[in-house]
Amino acid sequence: MAWLKHVRQWHRWLAPFVLLPLLLTLSSGMAYRLARDWGGVSRDQVHWLMALHEGEWLGADLEPFVVMLNALGLLWMLVTGATLLIQSWKRKSPPRTTGTGSIKG
Repeated sequence: MAWLKHVRQWHRWLAPFVLLPLLLTLSSGMAYRLARDWGGVSRDQVHWLMALHEGEWLGADLEPFVVMLNALGLLWMLVTGATLLIQSWKRKSPPRTTGTGSIKG
């Protein structure tokens, strides 16, 4: 289980760095969509939200890099988080009995 300890440490260390860009992407994307659909705002009025969402403000060179890191960070957190969750479930589950007896009625 030494690998699990390392996964937990990496998960804990990377979480703050992954969380901030994801929150920015999530909040700007939701704000854009809600403003367009429910607010009746034109595309030009909220283009700044889409620029923030897509990383346009970083320039043409960094935009694809940041989008890729955002996606890889999310994937990393999902996989490692699921692994840690499954391992905790396995530790808490009661041992199974392998009895072969049958109940006669």
